[in-house]
Amino acid sequence: MFAEFAFPIFERCINDYHIIDDVYQPALNPYEKGSIEYLLYAKNWVDTVQWHYEDIIRDPQIDPVAALDLKRKIDASNQVRTDMVEYIDSYFLQKYAGVQVKADAKINTESPAWAIDRLSILALKIYHMSEEANRAEATPEHRAKCQEKLNVLLDQKNDMFVSISQLIEDIENGDKYMKVYKQMKMYNDEELNPVLYQNKK
Repeated sequence: MFAEFAFPIFERCINDYHIIDDVYQPALNPYEKGSIEYLLYAKNWVDTVQWHYEDIIRDPQIDPVAALDLKRKIDASNQVRTDMVEYIDSYFLQKYAGVQVKADAKINTESPAWAIDRLSILALKIYHMSEEANRAEATPEHRAKCQEKLNVLLDQKNDMFVSISQLIEDIENGDKYMKVYKQMKMYNDEELNPVLYQNKK
């Protein structure tokens, strides 16, 4: 049950981040480097920091220069996030490299790692919605609405546990096969972004 294995790692990472709650704090990954646990924790750390980048940049009083710097940090974070998803998919590709794919096997719309990526973001949604549902200074109406949303998120978590497990089981059995497309992000590439390559002239 890979999703059930990954989710507590995401929760630990989110809780660790919020001890200091600073986007510039160093990540102190508690897992052995090179392990899948280490990779999952590192992936969620990137997601958690970016979550807070996105909060900060929406401050209507933010200094424009600071906002531009933050936008570039978000772009860089998106690239790292994508790279880490591909590393996780490499783990699955290697793990199931010996599986005999059935002749009628189907391909899924997303790879296991992109499903795990959505689970990582869901862990963040659950954490922050729980905060809002229990925020003492908020109105009872606000807390009640947030509790309703939290209940939906928790239901989604259970559904994702089932669907991710089914996907991985199908891959293990050869009923589905993985086909990983390297994300060809263009906005950071000096050869593909017209603004960047025109500035090189």
